[in-house]
Parts: sequence; structure tokens; C-alpha cells
Amino acid sequence: MEPEPLYNLLQLPGKVDPPAVEELSQGEKKKFLPPTSRRDAKFEELQRVLMEWINAELLPEHIVVRSLEEDMFDGLILHHLFQKLAGLKLDVEEIALTAANQRRKLTVVLEAANQSLQVEEQQAQWSVETIFNKDLLATLHLLVALAEHFQPDLPLPANVQVEVITMESTKSGLKSEKLVERLTGCGTDKDQPSKDVFDELFKLAPEKVNAVKEAIVNFVNQKLDRLGLSVQNLDTQFADGVILLLLIGQLRGFFLHLKEFYLTPSSPAEMLHNVTLALELLKDEGLLNYTVSPEDIVNKDSKSTLRVLYCLFCKHKLEENTDGMPQGPPS
Repeated sequence: MEPEPLYNLLQLPGKVDPPAVEELSQGEKKKFLPPTSRRDAKFEELQRVLMEWINAELLPEHIVVRSLEEDMFDGLILHHLFQKLAGLKLDVEEIALTAANQRRKLTVVLEAANQSLQVEEQQAQWSVETIFNKDLLATLHLLVALAEHFQPDLPLPANVQVEVITMESTKSGLKSEKLVERLTGCGTDKDQPSKDVFDELFKLAPEKVNAVKEAIVNFVNQKLDRLGLSVQNLDTQFADGVILLLLIGQLRGFFLHLKEFYLTPSSPAEMLHNVTLALELLKDEGLLNYTVSPEDIVNKDSKSTLRVLYCLFCKHKLEENTDGMPQGPPS
């Protein structure tokens, strides 16, 4: 499928100026929010909740935020907010008027915030550069992290995710890609264990991951053979949800009408529809033993894909062998 023209992807009066994309240096990547993502109801709700929270926190200081995109970049509000939340006094000037001073102030605030959040700078989904350049996604990631850390009972809307466009400047020109980016998790998952067998497998025995994948690939291909399908790469071939839905149908003995899912999905939203439907079917059948976010599978997260397929693998083996369920991932 031919990629959508860059100008059409980025056409958003007052928000993104398409000529600015041409200023990307070679190898540089940037993310953009298309108009449909900005108008997403849950995305707008997240901004509203965060703004009301910040304004309530800073009410005694007579500070009012009207736009998270426009008001947070210079470090002034982040400075006051972090000091209030953390109960710390930062050694930084109160008012920074020049761009250089604003960057310096923002750097101090973010270093302190990252330390409190126990986030390494390289792992953070925000940076001095992105916040200072009014990157709304980076700003939201930071504010969500602060809210979840300092006020975990704040009722943030759950499972907020938006479609984003990633632009990269390459030797052959500008390359675009659509991805789904998650801003908040599932609100009901807070009581779930933070680690599971796959977290430990990837961390403590990464050399066994390929063996696990090979065993599950063999299992999947046995079941898909009657459909004339085969899988070589678990990470990529399940991202659109099509093969996953067909596999579930084969294993559970039911047929999905073509109008219920996208047989040839052409966008992340259609892929997300398919994967969400597959996970709902697994939950209805009592087969999903792990907490899995559909957007993680769409974004080709290995652990999430393995979790889902392993649940199917275990159920099948249990039905084959009534002695009991396998106690761990296949080896």
C-alpha cells in the first residue's frame, strides 16, 4: 500500500506547518498528531483532567493553565507543580525570560522530576528538547507520570491511545509511518502482578526466548496448516490481528463472519479493532491468563504476543493431556 502523501498526513492548520518537516536533518525522527487523534474524545478528556488537576494544585499560587501544549514548555509551571508535589525547593530562577534561561530552568526541573520518578533520561518519553518545542505527546507522558506517582488516586481516563505519524529523514527522502501510542494504562490492571513468567524469561534467560518462539511457531503452524497459512515471525505477523483471529477460530471451533473484522487492515485503527476483538474472544472463553493491551500487540511487542499465544498453547496442551497444564513456557 502506498503511504499517504506527507502533506495530507500533516495538514493541520494552526498546529503543524508541513514545510517545517523538511527541516529534519538526516536520520532525525519526529512524531506528529494528525487531526483525528487530536479530536479523539478520550485524548481530549485526558487533557481536561490533567489541566483541572494542575490548576487545583496551583490555585494558591494564582497560576492557571489554559493549554497543556502552549503553557508548559518554558518550565515555569512545571517548576511550581513539581515543587508542590514533591515538597522540594529547586535552586532555579523564578522567572526565565530568554530562551537560553528557559531551557536551563527546564533542564533542572526535568532532572529533578526524573530522579523522583526513578526514570533514566534515555528511557523517559519526554526530554528538554521535546517539552521546550511544545511536543504535546511528550508533555502528556510527563504529566501522566507525575500524576500517577504523586497522586495515584487521580481518576485519569483509562486506556488512552492515539494514532501518531512518525517522520524520518533518510537518504532517499522523508519516510512516514503510522503507529498507535498509549498514554494511560487500563485502570483495572493496578492490582495485577507487575511481573510474570515472560518478564523473567526476557530478563533472566533471553537465550531461551527463541526456543520458546520456535515451539509456539510450530504449534501455530500445525493449526493453521488446514487454512493454507503459515507463520515465520511471531512479532510481526500477529500485529494486525488477522492470523490471531483465524487461529482462535481454528482452536475453538467457530467461524468469524468477515463483516466482524478487517481481513486486510490498512491502518493502525483497523489493526487495533482486530486485536481487541481477538482478546475479547479469549477473555470470553476464559483463555487469557495475562493482562495484555491490544496496542502492544499492534506495536509488535514480543512479550505481549507471546503471552497471548502461550495461553492458547497451554489450553490446547491441557485438552490433549488431562494430566495437567504445563507449568512454564515451552522449552
